[in-house]
Parts: sequence; C-alpha cells; structure tokens
Amino acid sequence: MPQWVRACATDDIDEEDLIRFDHGGASYALYHSPEGKFYATAGLCTHENVHLCDGLVMGHLIECPKHNGQFDYRTGEAKRAPVCVNLKTFATKVEGDDVFIEVP
Repeated sequence: MPQWVRACATDDIDEEDLIRFDHGGASYALYHSPEGKFYATAGLCTHENVHLCDGLVMGHLIECPKHNGQFDYRTGEAKRAPVCVNLKTFATKVEGDDVFIEVP
C-alpha cells in the first residue's frame, strides 16, 4: 500500500533544480519547477540506469548526464533519444515547509 514519506524541506531544492532521495531501496529524483511546484520521478534513467540527480534541469526537462536523453519530469515522458522508455512518476505534496512523496 502506498505511503507518504517526507523527502526534504521546500528550500532544499532551488527552482529549476533537483535532488536525489533514497527510500526503501529505491532512488527518486525530486524537482522544483519554475512555477514553484514539486515533482518526483524514478531516480534512474530508463536508458542506462544513471542517476538523474547528476543531470541538468531546463524548464520542465531533466537531461540525463550520460547520453543527454531528456524527460519531462512532470509526466515522465521520454522527449529526446536515446531514451525511449518513460520515467515512472510519483505524487508529491507540500505540508508546511516539507515535501512529501507517495512511495509504494
């Protein structure tokens, strides 16, 4: 059953940036959009299992640090080759100054 887990404080992630969050043996990436919203995806690229936290955020895109493939972190949609498998996304919520992610 999914559960809400505190991942970080809202000021831990600058706008248009991301951080890594590990929980229960899984790695997640948490993003702070230009509009001030928070998003979460699987933390590893679907192409070669590289940690996305080392990648570059541009607007609503995360670029993988290994082969420059891109995903829309809001939807997980693969946007530029070589990635062709979408990222899994996870619900987020903000309570006070804390960001929570819904994990399996």
